[in-house]
Amino acid sequence: MMRRDIKMVGLDLDGTLLDSNKVFTEYSKGIVTEAIRRGVVVLPATGRPACGIPKDVMEFPGVRYAVTANGARVVDLRENRVLFECLLSYGEGRKLLEIFRKYDTYMEVYFEGFGYAQADGMKQISRFISSAPMAEYVLSTRKPVEDLYEFFCREQKGADKIQAMFANQDEKEAAFEEIRAALPDAEVTGALFNNIEVNGRGARKGAALVRLGEMLGISREEIMACGDGSNDLDMIREAGLGIAMANGIEQIRLEADGVTLSNDEDGAAKAIETYVLK
Repeated sequence: MMRRDIKMVGLDLDGTLLDSNKVFTEYSKGIVTEAIRRGVVVLPATGRPACGIPKDVMEFPGVRYAVTANGARVVDLRENRVLFECLLSYGEGRKLLEIFRKYDTYMEVYFEGFGYAQADGMKQISRFISSAPMAEYVLSTRKPVEDLYEFFCREQKGADKIQAMFANQDEKEAAFEEIRAALPDAEVTGALFNNIEVNGRGARKGAALVRLGEMLGISREEIMACGDGSNDLDMIREAGLGIAMANGIEQIRLEADGVTLSNDEDGAAKAIETYVLK
């Protein structure tokens, strides 16, 4: 594949930039540093809320922007301000939580860059998340709420994202069908095998990257994106150069312009080396 003139790189975090222990490795830091030194805009493009971005990514020298909550909220980290947002309406969110609470789930709501979670689900987190590093990340970044549904109804405002993790795959599939019928305009994806993530219409990582690029004078063709999960499909398709991780789901590997090494082999950094720095 020919080298592209890449001026922006959007990187998913979990399963992409971060290894399986949720570490931003020294090797990857070195490659990102060199890309930024050459004038490339490098930014996280994650399903996480802003509060969930690791400090060493959030405060990395030269990393100014972040696409969060699957593109629902794009922020300027240097100026601590929201550039644009695309929210799930209160009415849609209420319908969604009414569906989720019928099943055996751990639920979360993201408001204004912060993640709120059902307290009893957090106490049983190992039932929904088998990875210890992922469970630790969730427990250390979410604010527990005794009754998430009542909390949401009390707030009565749009949400960055609402998600649930399921203990049972059959229940996940049943909930997915209910959501599609009840909220046909919502963006429904997932980053894990057992979760469903729901955003408002138009909230997608790829759309957010392209819009941010337009604000910075960077064309779609000059954007590279790296990801591994179904919530990364849109940015793999929308970016001028979409790169899938070797550990990514089959669909993303089939649709990508190229496949790099796994996240435990610094695959995202290797992609930057191959398509941006050489």
